[in-house]
Amino acid sequence: MKTVLIVEDDPINARVFAKILTKRAGLNVKHTENVEEVMQIALDKLADIILMDVSLSRSVYQGKSVDGIKITQLLKANPATACLPVILVTAHAMEGDRHSFLSLSGADGYISKPVVDHQEFVDQIMALLPSD
Repeated sequence: MKTVLIVEDDPINARVFAKILTKRAGLNVKHTENVEEVMQIALDKLADIILMDVSLSRSVYQGKSVDGIKITQLLKANPATACLPVILVTAHAMEGDRHSFLSLSGADGYISKPVVDHQEFVDQIMALLPSD
């Protein structure tokens, strides 16, 4: 069974995403906003894809405040985790945000919040899940 790591600081969003992904797609879900844990899960290959909130309000890595863009940059810069697909999830859905966030972070996809079409949400994630 494929595992989605949800990196999200809003527990309600995390719960909604988890419910959609387990019920509609039959996926296994992990959730954390702890950056050390995110990096370890990625290195240990315990997730097949990451849903990364762009605006993480409480995330700190190596003593510095980081957001989802920075965490994605770190993952993509490390050869051991560079191939792990990352989808940015954000409420910042202004004109041009998608392009700038994707090019800045190196992420593989972008989903704007709130997620209204649950099937489209699942389809976007399934499209980027690596096949065995």
